[in-house]
Amino acid sequence: MLELNEVNFDFVQTYIDRGFLPNFKTLIERYGFAETTSEARYEELEPWIQWVTAHTGLSLAQHGVCRLGDIMQRDILQIWEHLEANGLVVGAISPMNANNRLKNPAFFVPDPWTPASTSGGVILKRLSSAVSQAVNDNAQSRLALSSLLWLALGALRYARVDSYPEYFRLAKGARMKPWFKAMFLDLLLSDVFIKESINKNPEFCSLFLNSSAHIQHHYMFNSSAYRGEMRNPSWYVSENLDPLLDAYQVYDKILGEIIRVFPDYRLMIATGLHQDPYPKLTVYWRLKRHDDFLRKAGVLFEAVEPRMSRDFLVKCQTPEKALAAEQRLKDIVADDGVPLFDIHNRGCDLFVMLTYPHEIGDALGFRAGNVHFKSLRNDVAFVAIKNGEHNGIGYFLDTGNAVPVRERFALTEIPQRICAALGVGRMPICADK
Repeated sequence: MLELNEVNFDFVQTYIDRGFLPNFKTLIERYGFAETTSEARYEELEPWIQWVTAHTGLSLAQHGVCRLGDIMQRDILQIWEHLEANGLVVGAISPMNANNRLKNPAFFVPDPWTPASTSGGVILKRLSSAVSQAVNDNAQSRLALSSLLWLALGALRYARVDSYPEYFRLAKGARMKPWFKAMFLDLLLSDVFIKESINKNPEFCSLFLNSSAHIQHHYMFNSSAYRGEMRNPSWYVSENLDPLLDAYQVYDKILGEIIRVFPDYRLMIATGLHQDPYPKLTVYWRLKRHDDFLRKAGVLFEAVEPRMSRDFLVKCQTPEKALAAEQRLKDIVADDGVPLFDIHNRGCDLFVMLTYPHEIGDALGFRAGNVHFKSLRNDVAFVAIKNGEHNGIGYFLDTGNAVPVRERFALTEIPQRICAALGVGRMPICADK
């Protein structure tokens, strides 16, 4: 199961028509692809919701997982546990918003934002922690020395010789093309997946890759497959570059390697969602040091956990203290009167998103209650200009089931299709216990 988060197959087809992506071309011509459907409300179209659906067969109303990392508080049957309970050996690399409750997996590496355990050797566990730190601090280009060491050791252990030229190209070009860093990590995860699968020979294994979703959100307006009128400023990215094609080409190479190394495996590809161009200019920011900012602003908390991009989780000892922290966060506004945060109170913790959408210059300050601070820019890191927004239609390709005419089915059906392919009974549809 190859999970290519939010890849747009219409864009893939445009690039194919222009002579790119030969491995996608071969698969699509031979097997076609179906469309998947998910939630109806835009607010519920988030990958950390849809991938839980794809792994459990449950809709959002049934599984109730609304935020990244919340799977850790749910007792929900996932596809890997169901297959393991039926006697199959399974493995997973970086599945989004998934918990590791397996008894004896071939391997399991959680996504960089979910605090699930890693199953594997010492190097794999350390590499998983290093990838998590690198991804979560990417906006500040901050990489701990220990993480750098374990990334290097992980690369020595898992990087395949056939991938060396691509690693060198991505590392060399990352200064001019910062999106190459995300692609480098996806390439490394794919090599971990291939080597672990060769060594452990699981009967079902899944690989989740996210760089394309990240790059589409940030650079879709630069894609030669984009037909809209929005443009990114030249200081952000050169108009002559196509980061999305760069990402799709790396995926095409990964796809070709998986097909070459595992010719006897049945391959399923799913995207969960896809993205449409965003209609207006919106800037993403991320707090540099979450705990320092909250203390400075007078927010009382027990712990804070950064999540993807703009999001973070604030933990408090009691619901009363969480309510006080929520009110304090609501009182934090920029000098132009725009609130900085969107807060979701969940009892003893708050899921918070930094939602200020405009450019932040050195002169822009903010107010927390009656206290004024001069420079917001010192506390935030620029993440990106939003280019893409979520669309609930995803795509699904199965080398065991050709689709001559594009069909459409619910994302909740994916686990049952996996079970049918492996001759295993259907997953029971049961929500959080």
